[in-house]
Amino acid sequence: MHSDLPRTLLRVLQEALGRVGRFLSARRRVYLIVGVADVLPRLAVVLHERGAITQPFTYAEKSDDIARIFLSSGTFGFIPGMPSAYTQPLYSFFLIPLYWTFGRSWEVIGGAQVVVALVTAILVYEIGKRWLDRWAGLAAAVIVALHPYSIWHDVHVNREILDGLIATAIFLIAMKLIDRRSVALAAVLGVVFGLAILGNVRLAVLPVVLAALFLSYWHASRESFVAIAVMIVAAVVVVTPWVVRNKVSVGCFAVTTDSRALWEANNPVTLGVLRSGGWIDNVPLPKSFPPSAQDAGRAYHRRNKIIRVDECAQVPFYEHKVKHFWLHHPVEKVKLAAQATLMLWNPKVSPPETGGVVVKWVTGLRETVEPVYMTPVFLLALLGLTRVRRRFAVLALTFLAYQWALAVIFVGATRYRVPWDFIAALLAGAALVDLSGRLGRRRTAPRT
Repeated sequence: MHSDLPRTLLRVLQEALGRVGRFLSARRRVYLIVGVADVLPRLAVVLHERGAITQPFTYAEKSDDIARIFLSSGTFGFIPGMPSAYTQPLYSFFLIPLYWTFGRSWEVIGGAQVVVALVTAILVYEIGKRWLDRWAGLAAAVIVALHPYSIWHDVHVNREILDGLIATAIFLIAMKLIDRRSVALAAVLGVVFGLAILGNVRLAVLPVVLAALFLSYWHASRESFVAIAVMIVAAVVVVTPWVVRNKVSVGCFAVTTDSRALWEANNPVTLGVLRSGGWIDNVPLPKSFPPSAQDAGRAYHRRNKIIRVDECAQVPFYEHKVKHFWLHHPVEKVKLAAQATLMLWNPKVSPPETGGVVVKWVTGLRETVEPVYMTPVFLLALLGLTRVRRRFAVLALTFLAYQWALAVIFVGATRYRVPWDFIAALLAGAALVDLSGRLGRRRTAPRT
């Protein structure tokens, strides 16, 4: 009996290694498909756009300016020696080590962001494989990889590239927590939430929303409230150093002092600007309004003129005007909310390119293909809602509803929706698997 033990152990080991090998082989094939779909078109756009990648994007990206100033002077701001908290810092934190290590070039920016896009697509596959079906996950990952707007958008300087990666990570961890309460996972989710807020302050309320969702699935117990508390504390710990830095260097506790963007999206002129095809940046600024930190940075670089800006004083200044608009122009705000909804969920690219942007043929191609691509994805996603687990559908609708609420408060645009389009892709992938299964059964059904 004892003489058979080594052979038994050897056979068990061989079977285990065989299973691992088959698993890794299957996963490599899937990753190869996703990689080809994601990387090749983006590399083609990188090569085509190499002269424009380091130029200002459709909407000027503040993080790139700050990264360059930081490396040249050590100041996190738009002007050397004048610290700023005007923008969320995460994308600058992403660019600074890249520029410091490899230099600022189209190869560095395009290559790094293609890698981020690839990781995002792989996470989408992992979500689909775990909670839907491996074929649904593969379909969703390919849909995300071939998204026409993303193929162009991902390789230029833009902070949404990180928003998409973080959004998929939040969804993945949140689904795990819904299925199984875990303090350790809650802590990890809190860290990711902290990074998300540093990248996009509009996500600051999302941890509270998901905490309520988790409690609705978990039993109300001490362990449940501990997990929620750990998640919130972890997010606060990640955000706090930046907030304290702003108090010390700028003068106020804040994640960002850019409250003018909220006013630009909420004033009596905004609706007319948006309906005419403009963007909130095109809303005229009254001469009595103070210049922003970004305005001061432009004046410094163009005319070598230094303008002192009190960023902290501008926060209550613009917030007061926004509240005044909401209270005294409620009908106008409802119209703005409807316009923002149309812009957010419109399969066409919104807003269109402004007059100050040179529209190349590749940009025109993107705007032509985008609605043709996204319309069936949205329709399939509606079907997919009825083909996924209820928990999955509830989490998906929670994320989409949150983005919709942000658009109602702020403004809607394709670039704000795209990081969350992976949810529609996952639902569409589930619908495609269901439809293919129905067709397969119909073909193989015996004829009478």
